[in-house]
Amino acid sequence: MNLIWQAYLQNCRAIIRDDRIVSYGNAAAELANTHAASTGSATVLSDLSHFGLIQFSGEDAQSFLQGQLSCDVRRISSSAASYGSYCNPKGRMLANFLIWRDRDGDDGGFVMQLPSALLAAIQKRLSMYVLRAKVKLVDSSGMLVRMGLAGSGAGPLVQQVTGGIPDSHLGVIHGEHASVVRLAQDRFELIVAPEHAPAVAERLSQNAMPVGAPCWDWLEIKAGIPLITLATQEQFVPQMANLDAIGGISFQKGCYPGQEIVSRTQYLGKIKRRMYLANIQSADSKIPVEAGDELFSADMGEQSSGMVMNAAASPGGGFDVLAVIQISSVEAGKIYWKSLEGPALEIMPLPYKVSQ
Repeated sequence: MNLIWQAYLQNCRAIIRDDRIVSYGNAAAELANTHAASTGSATVLSDLSHFGLIQFSGEDAQSFLQGQLSCDVRRISSSAASYGSYCNPKGRMLANFLIWRDRDGDDGGFVMQLPSALLAAIQKRLSMYVLRAKVKLVDSSGMLVRMGLAGSGAGPLVQQVTGGIPDSHLGVIHGEHASVVRLAQDRFELIVAPEHAPAVAERLSQNAMPVGAPCWDWLEIKAGIPLITLATQEQFVPQMANLDAIGGISFQKGCYPGQEIVSRTQYLGKIKRRMYLANIQSADSKIPVEAGDELFSADMGEQSSGMVMNAAASPGGGFDVLAVIQISSVEAGKIYWKSLEGPALEIMPLPYKVSQ
């Protein structure tokens, strides 16, 4: 986390652990306001320093990334970002991310945003394949401050700060002091230089309640946006996590690590597992639902039928989760957390269509 920005956040009474804001002292109120923001009756502001940034520059940056990532890097421009994934040779995801062009526009480099805990290993692995390509990889996490803004007032606030607003999903605009990516109708990410970040945050917080990272996690889960973490690396091919439904896979591009498996899964065999949105009402509120927790169903017996991918405390109680589950098990009956004796998952509709 940038030190200028960290000092500002601490002055705002943010409770910070491992570059992640836990809360501003009232987690319950923050989550309640985040729920209100999701229904269009409030606006919240979240620091996103728990994500790291890898910046790619050089004349071969685009071609290099095109040969490494599941998304079509050629479609990423100064006005369009993309979701994507980086896989091992077996097609299992090592990381997934949001990627956009930097402020230099279509002639500039690329910025990849992914969990800070994965950054060093992913940067090192990608660097191994640079060879003679003219591309440079830099950890730029401390060079840019990122803020998430959601709710009914998010659009007008973005307009005030940047002087414009992206028209389309994953659209990007670059203002004088901030760039913005439109994540949804009423949800945005602002990217700001550290020296301007406190002033931008002050303007935003006049009409948006600052909330901790768990609140942003919940918004991402409700939006059906998955996130690979240390607990789930190399567990899923991209389609299992619905990357095809959110534009994170191109089936028309050339080779990349795992491409053969990803394509075969798409064209030669039915996808047997998919990611679902669900709520888990734990019998013991002191035991959190966490990424990597296994799920069970009667049709699979003692064999796991799924895994929790992401989890966050729900405003309605329990935990809302994104979980990759055997489709046949969901169709056959109930899915249970950790064991057949555990609490059952309440499956909820995702905000987008998924092909089976």
